[in-house]
Amino acid sequence: MAKVELKQPIVQAIAEDIQGAQSAVLVDYRGLTVAEDTELRKQLREAGVIYKVCKNTMMRRAFEGTEFAELDSYLEGPSAIAISKDDATAPARILCKFAKDAKALELKAGVVEGTVYDSAALNELAKIPSRDELLSKFLGSIQSPITNFARVIKQIAEKDGEVVEAAAEEAAEVTAE
Repeated sequence: MAKVELKQPIVQAIAEDIQGAQSAVLVDYRGLTVAEDTELRKQLREAGVIYKVCKNTMMRRAFEGTEFAELDSYLEGPSAIAISKDDATAPARILCKFAKDAKALELKAGVVEGTVYDSAALNELAKIPSRDELLSKFLGSIQSPITNFARVIKQIAEKDGEVVEAAAEEAAEVTAE
């Protein structure tokens, strides 16, 4: 077999991983200990992020014709790639958090939802909470006024000595919803 035929499955695997991905982040992993690398892989796997160490030429070929092709200029030295298909900020968030403790890990660049970011921009992007956190905060802010209104109505009813059980039950139902 020719060398090209041996490398084609690797390029194809990378291309399949980035197909439909919301984000991909390149890192320089040199200097990480085995324990640090194992912990990093565990955190990424738990978040549903694909993490691979690949040759730069293989990644260049896989990136051809995709939105990730702009990462070619950052493919120098040893590179690993973290890919997420679900949560666009997960790779940047996890890698930036991990890089604070493991100084050897360096973020190079990334593509998040079609936009290329350098390492400084990725650090800022990592500060954005996950989609689930944002949704829970949003729902909490929507529910808060209704809950407060129900409490005020209940206090007014108790103050006047006219505790109406039906009104209290309705307030409880509104709060539960």
